[in-house]
Amino acid sequence: MSARPAGLPRWVDVGLIPACNVALALGVAGLIVLAIGESPWRAIRIMVTGALGQGEAIGYTLYYATNYVFTGLAVAVAFHAGLFNIGGEGQAYIGGLGVGLAMLALDRLLPGWLLAPIGLALAALFGAAWAAIPAWLQAYRGSHIVITTIMFNFLAAALIVYLMVNVLIAPGSMAAESREFAPAARLPMMHEVLGMVGIKVGHTPLNLSIVIAVAAGIGVWLFLWHTPLGYELRAVGHSERAAVYAGIRSRRVVVASLCLSGALAGLAGLNEILGVHHRLFLNFVAGAGFTGIAVALMGRNHPIGVGLAALLFGALQQGGAELAFEIPSITREMVVVIQGLVILFSGALAYWLRPSFERLFARGSG
Repeated sequence: MSARPAGLPRWVDVGLIPACNVALALGVAGLIVLAIGESPWRAIRIMVTGALGQGEAIGYTLYYATNYVFTGLAVAVAFHAGLFNIGGEGQAYIGGLGVGLAMLALDRLLPGWLLAPIGLALAALFGAAWAAIPAWLQAYRGSHIVITTIMFNFLAAALIVYLMVNVLIAPGSMAAESREFAPAARLPMMHEVLGMVGIKVGHTPLNLSIVIAVAAGIGVWLFLWHTPLGYELRAVGHSERAAVYAGIRSRRVVVASLCLSGALAGLAGLNEILGVHHRLFLNFVAGAGFTGIAVALMGRNHPIGVGLAALLFGALQQGGAELAFEIPSITREMVVVIQGLVILFSGALAYWLRPSFERLFARGSG
């Protein structure tokens, strides 16, 4: 699944074609905006300014992008093993649950420098554990990974609802959310970290999770292309039969790849629970697991591509919110349509333009 089709220079396949897909998506979105009587140029200007025009906007864009990096890397790792993990949403929920349970139990007992690593470890561990069951079913019982991971998304959502309503709800609260964590149980915000070195930026939800996201991207790159297990994982993804013939234990690789994928998705819960909201509540993932699929597809399952695609979708999220605020006739639902068009052209129609570029380069080389 992760192999790059042959016949075009790499810069065209991973750079030019995705850029053209995004341009086409924005072009179609512009026609929709024009159809309701608004100026597409004004809408684009508001989106760009709202996402990148000032420090606070950039902070929000990077905050949204952090979740997409985690879930995009999760999908990409599974893709390289020939697996389609659609369970990132549920794995992120369970990762956040692990963080929340640890903080509720330990936030008044341990200092912050111990709580943050514990939260990080449990986010990854809970996400991996939730992915391990579909992984085992795929490897040893032949269950289809797409079906099982979709089912586990619903199971995770139901589990979170039950726990928040019946077990973890704060005493006396009318909202389905836990008590607020102690101040020690919080990841440092980036405006605080930068302020310590004399750089003043606006207050945004951006926190130290973005550093963890960058480290995760580097770690995935090193793992996939510079370790024996990463080589085995990619070999199974290219041809499981050939990998087995070469002596690779494909079942072990399937389970390991899905567990790593779940661990990465679980870190999105770290960003939301420990980094921003400092409590458990319903729907804190907010679709980031599903957006991660488009991020991985657009980024061609490479950590650098995933990072760039995550920035794009983070900008769409933040810029879209500004657009809905500045132009009331463009509702929040229309902003979701614009995001969906980008997903459509970058995902389902990712190689739609490829034959045209192949003919163009063939004519140029001939």
